[in-house]
Formats: sequence, C-alpha cells, structure tokens
Amino acid sequence: MQDTLMSIQVLPKTPNGEDVIPYVDEAISIIKQSGLKFRVSPLETTVQGTMSECLILIQNINDRMVELEVPSVISQVKFYYVPTGITMEDLTAKYD
Repeated sequence: MQDTLMSIQVLPKTPNGEDVIPYVDEAISIIKQSGLKFRVSPLETTVQGTMSECLILIQNINDRMVELEVPSVISQVKFYYVPTGITMEDLTAKYD
C-alpha cells in the first residue's frame, strides 16, 4: 500500500561550476526509472510510494550524483506518512 508522499529537491554542487539543470534532470530520470508515481514541480518533485521505496529512491539519487562526480549534494526531503494510505490526488484533487 502506498503510504507515503515524498517531495525532494536535489541541489548538487557541480564539479566545475556548471549549470545544475542536467544533474537535476538526471535525478528526475532516476525517479522515472523507479516506477513510482511522481509529479515534477518547478522547485521539487513529489513521489508517491511506500516509505521504504522513497528512502531507497533518495539513496539511488545520491549514489547517481556521486557517479557523476559531484563534490557534494543537498537533498531536501519532506515526507507525509499515512499508514492507511495516501495519494497525491487526496491532497490536490480540488485544484486539478
């Protein structure tokens, strides 16, 4: 059961001061590959899954940033956990 909404903003320090957007695009690619439902917003991406899936996803994103040789990365993360289940639509349906 999907019991967690997670929003993540990845802020990599780029190796040579390049634009961060290609690195953010790579993070979003990792999210897509996870198979979890997600929604990209201007400042963060929200993912829907289980708490375990979300935590593994954060690790995978940070591992990929290391592979891309970023000196450091800040991952700002928010969780909304509902043991009985939650979806993005539960919170946004009236706005969609």
